[in-house]
Amino acid sequence: MQEPNVKVVGQTACEADYLEKRQLKRFAGPLLLWGLGVGYVISGDYFGWNFGIGAGGFWGLFVATILMGIMYTTMCLTISELATAIPFTGGAYAFARKAMGPWGGYLAGIGVVLEYVLAPAVIANGIAGYITFIFPGLPKWVLVTGVFIIFLAMNTFGAKTTLNFELAVTVTALIGLVIFAVFAFPHFDATKLLEIAPAAGNTRALPFGLLGIWAAIPYGIWFYLAIEGLPLVSEECNDPAKDMPKGLITSIITLLIAAFTVLFLAAGTGGAKAMSVSGSPLPEALGAVYGNAHWVIKLLGIIGLAGLIASFNGIIFGAGRAVFALSRAGYLPRFLSIVHPRFRTPYVAILVGGVIGITSAIIGNGDILIQIAVFGAVISYIMMMLSALVLRVREPKLHRPYKVPGYPLTPVIALILAIVALFAGFFYAPKVILWTALVYLLFVMYFWLYSRHHLVAKAPEEEFAILAKAEEELN
Repeated sequence: MQEPNVKVVGQTACEADYLEKRQLKRFAGPLLLWGLGVGYVISGDYFGWNFGIGAGGFWGLFVATILMGIMYTTMCLTISELATAIPFTGGAYAFARKAMGPWGGYLAGIGVVLEYVLAPAVIANGIAGYITFIFPGLPKWVLVTGVFIIFLAMNTFGAKTTLNFELAVTVTALIGLVIFAVFAFPHFDATKLLEIAPAAGNTRALPFGLLGIWAAIPYGIWFYLAIEGLPLVSEECNDPAKDMPKGLITSIITLLIAAFTVLFLAAGTGGAKAMSVSGSPLPEALGAVYGNAHWVIKLLGIIGLAGLIASFNGIIFGAGRAVFALSRAGYLPRFLSIVHPRFRTPYVAILVGGVIGITSAIIGNGDILIQIAVFGAVISYIMMMLSALVLRVREPKLHRPYKVPGYPLTPVIALILAIVALFAGFFYAPKVILWTALVYLLFVMYFWLYSRHHLVAKAPEEEFAILAKAEEELN
C-alpha cells in the first residue's frame, strides 16, 4: 500500500515535497549574468590559447579564432531563443529534452556535465602552479584541495554572494587586459607575427598550411569555451525572457574584443615563437620589452590569478546547476538535486562535483581531462543547434520571447562549425575519441539500464514535455 506522503509520478515515485526541496532562488539580473558569462571564459585570455600559434602559426590561429568567434556568436544568438522559450536550469539538457526526448536531453546534458565538472580540475592545477611560483615548496595536492574547498564553500553558502564575487574578479581580470593592451600597443611589431618557421612547401603566413588552421581550432575555442553555460542560471534570473539574451549577447561581444586584442598584441609584442610555448603569455610578452623586473609584469601576474579564479569559481557554479537539473528530473541520482534549506543552493551537486574535481586534479592527466571536457562541450553545441531547428519545425507556435535573427542560417552556421570543431579535436588528439567514448558509454549504460525508468514527471523539463505532448494529442 502506498504511503500517504508519497505520490507516483511518471515511472517512479517521489515525496510530496520533492520539488519544494529543489527550488532555487531568483536574484540575477543582466549585470550579474554578464559577469558570469565573461567570468566563465576570461582565464582563456591569460593562458592556453597561445599554444595554437605552435599548431597553426599566428595567422592559422587567427583564422581559427575568427571561425570559432562566428560559431560562438551564432550559437549565443540561438541559445538566447532557446533559453527564453525553455527557461529552466538544465540549459542544453532542457533544450534537447524538449526537442528530442529523454535520450536527446540526456546525451546533451552529460556533455555539459563532463565539461563543467572536469574543467575546474584543469584550472585548479593552473592556480596551484601560479601559487607555487609565488610560494614555492607547497605540495600541489594541498593547494588544489584548499582552492576547491574555499570555492565550494562560497558556492554552497550563497548564490548571490558567489555571483557578486564573480563579477568583481571578472572586472579585475578585464582591467588586467586593458593594462596589458596599454603597455603592449606602443611596442607592437607586425613582423613578430611571422616568426614561426614554415614546414616544407608552406609560407610564413600559414607555416603548416590549411591543416594548421584545423589544428588551431581547439585553441580558438579556448577564447570562448563555457559561455554557453549561462542558461544554467535561468531559474535564478529575475526575468529570463529579458535578462538571458542581454547576458549572452553582451558577454560574447566582450569576449570577442578581448580575444583579438590579446591575440594580436601578445604575439606582436612578445613574438609568435616565444608565445607559442609560453606558460604565461601576457606577462612574458611585456617582459620581452620592459624586462621581467618591471612593476607591470608583476601586477599582470597577480591579476592573471584573478582571471583563473573567475573561471574556476564560475564553472563550479555552473557545474552545480548542470548536475542539479539532470538529477532533479531523475536522469542522475535524485539525491544530487537537494538544495540547502537556508541558502537555496544545490549544495549536494556542488560538493559531489567538487570531490570529483579534486580527485581528477590530483591523479588525472590534465591533457585527457581537457580533451574530454571540450569534446563534451562540442557535443552539447551540436545538440543545442539541432534542438533549435527541430523545435521551429515541430513547435512553431512555442512562445519565444526572443527570436534568433537570421533563422535558419544562424543556427545552421553554428551547427556546421561545431561539427568542424568536433573533428578538429579528433585531428589534434585522436585518443580523445577513446577516452570520451568510454566515459559516455558508462553514462549511457546507467541511463539505459536504470535512470530512464525512474524519471520524475513533475520536474519542470519533464512536465513541460508531457504537457506539450498532451496538447498536441488534443489538437
